[in-house]
Amino acid sequence: MNKPLEPGLYVVATPIGNLGDLSPRAAETLRGASLVLAEDTRVTGKLLKHAGAKTSMRRYDDHTRNADRDMIVERLASEAIAIVSDAGTPLISDPGYKLVRAAREAGHEVRAVPGPCAAIAGLSIAGLPTDRFLFLGFLPVKARARENAIAEIAAVRATLVLYEAGPRLGDTLEALAAQLGPREAAVARELTKLHEECVTGTLSYLAGRYADSTPKGEIVVVVGPPIEREAVGDEDLDRMLEDAMVELSPSRAAAEVANRLGIPRKRAYERALALGRR
Repeated sequence: MNKPLEPGLYVVATPIGNLGDLSPRAAETLRGASLVLAEDTRVTGKLLKHAGAKTSMRRYDDHTRNADRDMIVERLASEAIAIVSDAGTPLISDPGYKLVRAAREAGHEVRAVPGPCAAIAGLSIAGLPTDRFLFLGFLPVKARARENAIAEIAAVRATLVLYEAGPRLGDTLEALAAQLGPREAAVARELTKLHEECVTGTLSYLAGRYADSTPKGEIVVVVGPPIEREAVGDEDLDRMLEDAMVELSPSRAAAEVANRLGIPRKRAYERALALGRR
């Protein structure tokens, strides 16, 4: 007979596609909890059946009322309650952090039952640097907001990991390619499932590949860090700007050269203006 769970909140990771990835500890926790908080009780119901758990469920998401959350926190004093997402690790682009914070503030135990996470799974098979990475969740849907979000992290020297939906994948890759340049990247989808795939290449290549297609399944996009380039001296920069300004305005020439060299556009534009005054 399993030892009863201690009272508290259990953050339980669930499979992202392959039910075989449900850990024995996660299954035991789901069976031993007095309540399972779920994004979609229909999805979690199938998981509980697989785990042999007859635990009652309650919907919990970002729209849960404060009063309902407070009632859940009160129950943690004497009960073990588990929170799960539809797939993967709870709180990773999923609801739950407010409940975890409230539980801790009330002095209750909060325990992690780790397991699958799409972001980490995608990163692990992308073949890109993993020593430093930044998780971005989902980028904004609207074009201008998305461009601003990408601009904020363009100079971060780390691998970028983000989620995206199939219908928006082409637009997102195109925006990333336009602002981040020829970085190496990967598109991983259907992770742990029968048709799992991970397509790699430059951002521009991937943008072209998915421009007219709408892939199915959960999608993880992994983008390599900024390309290391040798320092560019003013003499070389001036020569390239002069060649470009034969046909382009100073601002257009500066933008083109800066993108080609991977240097700040401001520096290239200031040099272009100086050349124009000679």
